Amino acid sequence: MRVEEFKMERQDLLKAGDHVEIIEKNTVAFYYYTIVPALAMSGNFSFGNRIKSTEGVVKEIRRNEKGYFVDVEFDE
Repeated sequence: MRVEEFKMERQDLLKAGDHVEIIEKNTVAFYYYTIVPALAMSGNFSFGNRIKSTEGVVKEIRRNEKGYFVDVEFDE
């Protein structure tokens, strides 16, 4: 299992236990992921650290002064 963090801009778009799908985008230097349909976005990943799964389960949603953060668990 692998857990990765995504940034969600608005409250209540996702909840713990939700099944989500992600899409991968890349630039010359890194990869990043979006929970579709544009609910949350990951940070940047190097080529060797890419997420190989296209779907996962929301484990936790946290809020702090910087916003809402979604932890998603993937089978890898």
